[in-house]
Parts: sequence; structure tokens; C-alpha cells
Amino acid sequence: MELKIVVSEDSFKSADAYDIVYSNISFINLVRDEGGVMGEVIHPDAIMSYYLDYYLAQYKNGNFSQIVWNTQADYEFFDDIAKGLEKIGAVQNLALLNKQVEVLKGLDETVLEAFCESDYFGTNPTRDLLKNDDFYNLEEDIVELNAKWLKNHPDLEVLSIEEMFVKAETLLDKKISRE
Repeated sequence: MELKIVVSEDSFKSADAYDIVYSNISFINLVRDEGGVMGEVIHPDAIMSYYLDYYLAQYKNGNFSQIVWNTQADYEFFDDIAKGLEKIGAVQNLALLNKQVEVLKGLDETVLEAFCESDYFGTNPTRDLLKNDDFYNLEEDIVELNAKWLKNHPDLEVLSIEEMFVKAETLLDKKISRE
């Protein structure tokens, strides 16, 4: 079965850019909650969009240092985010991410491990070193770029809510409760 990026008709038609991003997230969460494995039944670009939203939310909430702490300095995650930022055309955000990953790579392994195992809050010089407020001054809007990219994706499938449930049931080969 060819995997698709699945979103609702309402989100596709919405003037609010976040609606289509959130619809993609909601479909992925539905499939995951029902036992689906992301890499097996979810389109890779749908997953990428999902993680770009996670990255954005984490950065807005606690800066780059929070992402490092929450992902336990997962370089593969940062590589995936970089590929995603490139795909959606977020040049400024990609440049900042690359700069921050270089700072991260410059940390002593023992210091980084201690940071990942420490409490995030309180006195934390490694956390403070990893912060970069330049993010808040970038003129690119990751949500807008992500939404535009999703809307124009060749593998996008726009469905009614009921059709989204049917699609999830087909992917999972099981019935899903419509609570």
C-alpha cells in the first residue's frame, strides 16, 4: 500500500496554517494510539512534518537547550530536523540549527552526559551555553512553511473525518472506536 500524508478537508481549506499541520499530527497520533508503528504505516514526510512541529514547540517553550535535554542529545533527531527544514525551505532556521548543533558537538562528552542526566532547571551552565535567542528574531515562520509544503505535497490525501478513520482502519487492519 502506498503511504499518504492524511489530513482533513477542513484543515486543507482553512486559512489558519496550523490547522493542516495539526490535522497531520492528529492522524499520526490516532494511528499510533491504535498500535501503528510510525515508520511502517505513516508516510515519512508526514512524520517529518510532525517532528518539525515538535521541534518548534520545544524551542518556543525552552530554547535549544530544552530540545537537547528532552531528546538526550539525539544527533539523528537533529539530522532529521535539518532535512525537514531544508525540505520546507526554512533557510534561516536551518542555518541556526546547524550553528547550534556545532555548539552541541563542541561540548565535552562527559559534560553533555552530565547535562542530559541533570535536572533541567536551577543552576545549569550547560543549559545556558546551549541557549540561543536568535531563534525568536528569525523572520521565517516554520508553521507557514510547513503548511504550504504539506498542502502542495504530491502524496497528500485530503479526506473527511470519517474517511480518515476508515483510512486508519485500513492501515491498521482493525476497527477503531469513534468516541
